[in-house]
Amino acid sequence: MDIGVFQIAPNESADAAAVARHAEELGFESYWTAEHTILPVEYSVRYPGQREGDPVPDYLWQMPDPLISLARAGGATSRIKLGTGICLVPERNAILLAKQIASLDNATGGRFLFGVGAGWNPEECTILGGDFPHRWTQVKDHVAAMKVLWQDDVSEYHGKYVDFPPVRCFPKPARKPHPPVLIGGINTTFAYKRVAQWGDGWLPVLRTVEQFAEGVREISEMAKQVGRDPAKLDFTVFGGNGQWRSKAELDALGKAGANRVVIWLNEDKGDAILRELDQVAGLVLR
Repeated sequence: MDIGVFQIAPNESADAAAVARHAEELGFESYWTAEHTILPVEYSVRYPGQREGDPVPDYLWQMPDPLISLARAGGATSRIKLGTGICLVPERNAILLAKQIASLDNATGGRFLFGVGAGWNPEECTILGGDFPHRWTQVKDHVAAMKVLWQDDVSEYHGKYVDFPPVRCFPKPARKPHPPVLIGGINTTFAYKRVAQWGDGWLPVLRTVEQFAEGVREISEMAKQVGRDPAKLDFTVFGGNGQWRSKAELDALGKAGANRVVIWLNEDKGDAILRELDQVAGLVLR
C-alpha cells in the first residue's frame, strides 16, 4: 500500500517544491494539495472540518491554486505523484481545466492524480459559476468533456454544462488514456454509485476503518453490476487532521482494500513541516 502526504496551504512559508522534494526523498508515494479559490465573507453552510463553536480555519482562504502548486512541486521532483485533494470542478471552466491538467501531466511524465469534488459552500460555488444544487451532475459532465479533450485529436462534446464544436486541444496527458479521476466524498450510496459508474477510484474522508471497508464492498458490488472490474479501481483513503498515523491503522486500511492512504500534514511553516515529514516517515514508512 502506498502512503502520500497532504499539504493544506503550500504557500511562501511552506514551499510546495521543498515539501514535495523532501517527501520524495523520504519515500512517500504522492503529494497532494487542496482548493478554495475564494471564501465568501458570509456563507450559509458550516465547513465540514470545523467543530461547532470553533473559529473558521484560516487556511480556507489562504490556499494557493493547487495546479500551480503541483507544477512547482513537479518541477522539483522526479518520481512522486501529484494529486488534487480535491479540485472543485464545478467552479472551473472545463476546457481550461482540461488544458491545465494535460499540460501538468505531460510536463511531469504522467504523475498527476485528479481528485475531484463538488464543494460544500453554496455561495462560493455560485460566485464561481457552479450550479450548486446540481453540482455533482456538473462534475460528471465536466469530467466527461475533459476525457474527450484528453483523448481525441479532434475533440467535440455536447453536454448540459459543457458544449463545444470540433476543436483541437493539446498537449495530451502523458498518462493514458488520461489521469485517473478519483471521486471525493463520504460513505453514501450516491458517492458509491459515482465511483462505480464513471470514476477511476474513490477518495473519501472517513472516521473509521469500518466505514471505508463498507464503501469498498458496496462500490465493488456496484461496479460488477455495471460491467466494471473493481480490481481496477483506486481506493485511496484521505486522512483528516491527525488521522492514520500508526502502522496498526494503516495495516487495517490495507486489509480493508486501500491502495493508498494520504496523511494530512499539520505544520504550516517551512522548517516545521520538513521536521513533521521526518516524524511521519518514522511512524509509517519504517
